Amino acid sequence: MTRVLALYLSPRAGGNSDLLLDEFLRGVQDQGALVQKIYARDLDIQGCLECGGCDETGECVIQDDMDQVYPRLIEARLAAVASPIFFYGLPAQGKALVDRCQALWNRVRLDPTLRRPDGRGFFLGVGATKGKNLFDGPILTVKYFLDAIGLPLTLEALTYRRIEAKGAIKDHPSALAEAYQAGQKFAGW
Repeated sequence: MTRVLALYLSPRAGGNSDLLLDEFLRGVQDQGALVQKIYARDLDIQGCLECGGCDETGECVIQDDMDQVYPRLIEARLAAVASPIFFYGLPAQGKALVDRCQALWNRVRLDPTLRRPDGRGFFLGVGATKGKNLFDGPILTVKYFLDAIGLPLTLEALTYRRIEAKGAIKDHPSALAEAYQAGQKFAGW
């Protein structure tokens, strides 16, 4: 059975990126796939120390809630990531999770059999501004995050500008329907 790992990176519960990912996952589940959710906001994750402790082992020296996240990330074949955009980047909670995957990057480097070339990733992003490059940085970050956990660098994305107030994505004429359809397609791939 197809399983999709869903990463909610927003610090705000029930916000626009959460609503998009919920709808994407409804599409995934309607295709018969199982979903496993991780909410960065509910985890106590310290930032990477860049100490080099994981260089030879692929194991992070920090013991916190990432210990429960690492096994899910290394097993994921399909991963969906949703995030609001803060100053053209990911919010701190999500970025801490991503940065701590330096350990998994080392683990995959040390054991290339952990790479899953048949895997895929999807990014759902929401930003308040209309900036032309609003999603460039976050998409690159998520691409290389997926590479670090052993998935291919290919990434599909749905992004929406000028969405700010909590729940405003519901007023977009097509966003939720597009997220649902993208989830169906992603799970049925």
